[in-house]
Order: sequence, then structure tokens, then C-alpha cells
Amino acid sequence: MARIALLLLSSAAILHADCYPFDQASKHIGEIVCIRGRVVKVSASSCGTHYLNFCENYLVCPFTVVVFPGHLEQIGDVRSLQDREIEIDGLIKLYKGVPEIVLAESSQLHGEAASHIPPLPKNYDVAEHGKFSAGSPYAKKPKSSKKKQTQPDNTDPFND
Repeated sequence: MARIALLLLSSAAILHADCYPFDQASKHIGEIVCIRGRVVKVSASSCGTHYLNFCENYLVCPFTVVVFPGHLEQIGDVRSLQDREIEIDGLIKLYKGVPEIVLAESSQLHGEAASHIPPLPKNYDVAEHGKFSAGSPYAKKPKSSKKKQTQPDNTDPFND
């Protein structure tokens, strides 16, 4: 048991010793490695997925980090990583020809910037794809288009 723990600790140390620059990610497709780089821009899609971009023009960038909406609560406000140097561990996959790592846990991030990710703001609505809302604990019910029916009068004036 102690050997397994020692092996895991030593492999983690080796992993961080070999943290590759983001422009070398394409050489490590299918591997679990550490990638480092400066996050130039954090953007979000209309469905709430966040992207950590390492280039001004993400269309020609050789690597990206993807954060799905369901992972934001556990990771925190990834927007704080913009203009910061990060190191991230993960499996490098190709998506539409571009190498990427999916950030699913905060433990994948290393370095000074990673340890200072604030939690999501309380009014940050992940379900609304990152839009801020004043918030209401109660959902609004849709208004019915049906007219309210009146109760029939059970008194018959001819039957006394």
C-alpha cells in the first residue's frame, strides 16, 4: 500500500516537472500531461461553456482549455484566470482538429493563479449561461390564457 502511495506521489512530481508549453500540446494527443501558458482571454459560449484561450485569435490557436457549465461551481470563477500564467493537467484530446483539455476539477490547475480562483458570485446563474440575475428563490409560473370559470349556481328558482 505504501508503495502505491509513493508511486502516485512520485508520478505527480514527475508530471509537474514536465509541464509543456501550450504550443507543444499537439505532440501529446492522447496523453495525460501538464500544459502551461498565459490565458489571454476567457470567453463563454451561448450555452455557458467557458474557454481559456492562450492566443488572441482562438481560431488559429494550437490549444484551448474547455470548462463545461456543470463544472463551474466546483472550480470557481474561471474568468479570474485571464492574463495569468497557469499549469493544467489532463488528457489532451482533439476537438475539430484542435488539442484541448477539459477542466473538470480544480485539482487539475497548478501554480499561483490557480490557487486564487474565487468562487462563483452568488448571483452568477450557471443555468442561464453566466448571466447575472437578481435571483428569486421561486420560479415564476407562466400565466394561463384560460379565463377563470365561475362555479355554477346550484339553486334552482323554480324548484323550491
